[in-house]
Amino acid sequence: MSSLMLHCGANEVEWDTIEMSPTPDATDSWTPIPHAELIRGVKDRVCQSGMQIVQEHHGLTKEGMRYFGLMELTNGCNSEDYSLILGLRNSHDKSFPAGIAVGAGVFVCDNLSFSGEVNLARRHTRFIRRDLPRVIATAVGRISDLRHSQDERFAAYRQRALTDVEVHDLTIQALDVQAIGSTTIPKVLAEWRQPSHDFGEPTVWGFFNACTEVLKGYRIEHLPRRTMALHGLLDSYCGLAI
Repeated sequence: MSSLMLHCGANEVEWDTIEMSPTPDATDSWTPIPHAELIRGVKDRVCQSGMQIVQEHHGLTKEGMRYFGLMELTNGCNSEDYSLILGLRNSHDKSFPAGIAVGAGVFVCDNLSFSGEVNLARRHTRFIRRDLPRVIATAVGRISDLRHSQDERFAAYRQRALTDVEVHDLTIQALDVQAIGSTTIPKVLAEWRQPSHDFGEPTVWGFFNACTEVLKGYRIEHLPRRTMALHGLLDSYCGLAI
């Protein structure tokens, strides 16, 4: 079982704190959604789809103006290495739209990676409450497809061997696509050379986990963009269709 956590950048809070978090008044062009309302809508849809939420964690930053949560889902997947993760975010300061990111949590090292993201009703427009059930259903509906693509992806990562020279090249490419920052390059290489966890022979799977281990130091709200960029790079390197 994964010990799912929010990692860096969010203060974990109990459900009562989420419910009591104030929501700013709407304007003519902007309608913020209460964090609790968004969470309930997603959880209801997940349950209606036949999946179950195994565990969940909720975090607030900026005095409750920004929310990020993680839910680990049962999904019918027999993988012993990872579980499907749903990341949910919302803001009351117009910093980013309400969104769902779907990805994976690797059991052995509790690393997170996101493969797809859906912005709910674009931004917080005045029609977001009308559109919310539909866009949540669309996002949750992608989880089943993701389950199969993740199996194919991670199998390909394990099969593609890497040399140190290739790793150095991939690290720079990861910087180019903004999957990692320049200051984390030495950390990625150090994690590759002396990994915190045993991933067997040197493969793309090990490099992927070296990167996601280092990404634990990033703020949680930045993980979807960075890990999706990382997947795009490694999928292409392994010859997977993008």
